[in-house]
Amino acid sequence: MLEQHYLTALFEPKSVAVIGASERENSVGNVIFRNIKNSGYKGRLYPINPKHETVQGEHAYKSIEEIGARVELAVIATRAQTVPEIVEQCGRSGIRNVIIITAGFSEAGHSGAALERKTLEIARSYNVRVLGPNCLGIIRPELGLNATFLRGSASVGNLALVSQSGAMCSAVLDWAKSNAVGFSSVISLGSTADVDFGEILDYLVYDNRTHY
Repeated sequence: MLEQHYLTALFEPKSVAVIGASERENSVGNVIFRNIKNSGYKGRLYPINPKHETVQGEHAYKSIEEIGARVELAVIATRAQTVPEIVEQCGRSGIRNVIIITAGFSEAGHSGAALERKTLEIARSYNVRVLGPNCLGIIRPELGLNATFLRGSASVGNLALVSQSGAMCSAVLDWAKSNAVGFSSVISLGSTADVDFGEILDYLVYDNRTHY
């Protein structure tokens, strides 16, 4: 296991919080939380939703700051307007890695671009690294971590798939399933506002799960 790379906790988290985890069937937060819960992930998993006492049978927290324990990765699946404040809460709580699934940022025009700049300013002030926004998420099959809203997952293998496009990830995984191809990682970049392709390649070069 890679210990020293600065993106290790992003791709090998020992604890994950899903902000926007939901009981609403087929919502993005519902599918992401269910995927992680059902994929065999061995770390601590925390649903964050201020409107529910429990989410999918698990005790829910009103905010990330209520957990009171170290969380290595936060997956954000809430409305774009709420994301800057949530990233600030993550920073105050000591979380240094977030995946922003939410769309509605630079790809959505001037107001979205301004919201993205504000989010990144907050993230950088707390040394928080951001994957996304507007991304599918990540899958780490050997770790049992499927932090995406895909209807399905990936088999274990030694090939890493990195794509800006979530639709491309989905299409390749559909092909791979019928051709018995497995993956060490599936990583959707989305808008690449912070963590970029070069940094991910640098991590994967040193990842002993990844050969290709």
